[in-house]
Amino acid sequence: MPLAKIETRRPHPPEVVQALMNAVYESFREALKVPEGDRQIRYVEHRPEHFMVPPGKTENATLVEITMFPGRSLAAKRALYGGIVRRFAALGIPPTEVLIILNEPALDNWGLRGGVPASELELGFKLDV
Repeated sequence: MPLAKIETRRPHPPEVVQALMNAVYESFREALKVPEGDRQIRYVEHRPEHFMVPPGKTENATLVEITMFPGRSLAAKRALYGGIVRRFAALGIPPTEVLIILNEPALDNWGLRGGVPASELELGFKLDV
C-alpha cells in the first residue's frame, strides 16, 4: 500500500499527468509487487516561485515522495527508482531532473481498516520482495 506524491514546477496536460501517475503505479507493480489496483497517487503542480531547486535544475524538476510499509529489499528499491526514472524519461522528464524520496514508517504507525495498526493485520501481500 505505497502512497506517492508527484510534485512538479510546471503544469502538464491532463494526459501527461495521468501518464506520470501510471508510471509510478506501474513501477510499484513491477518492483514492489503491490496488488493490482493499489493506487494511492497524488499529483501536485507548484508555481516555480513556490518550488525552489538547486542550481542546474530546470522547469522539469520533479519530486516523487513515496511512503510505504518497511520490509522491501534494496534491490526492490533500486528497481522502483529505476522504473520511475525510466518511465518519466519516456514522458520527457530527464532522469537528472527526478528526485525520489522514500519514507518507511513502522507498521505500528499506519492506521488501516477502521484505525487498526497495520502491525496487527494480515495485509494480504508480501513485503519482503
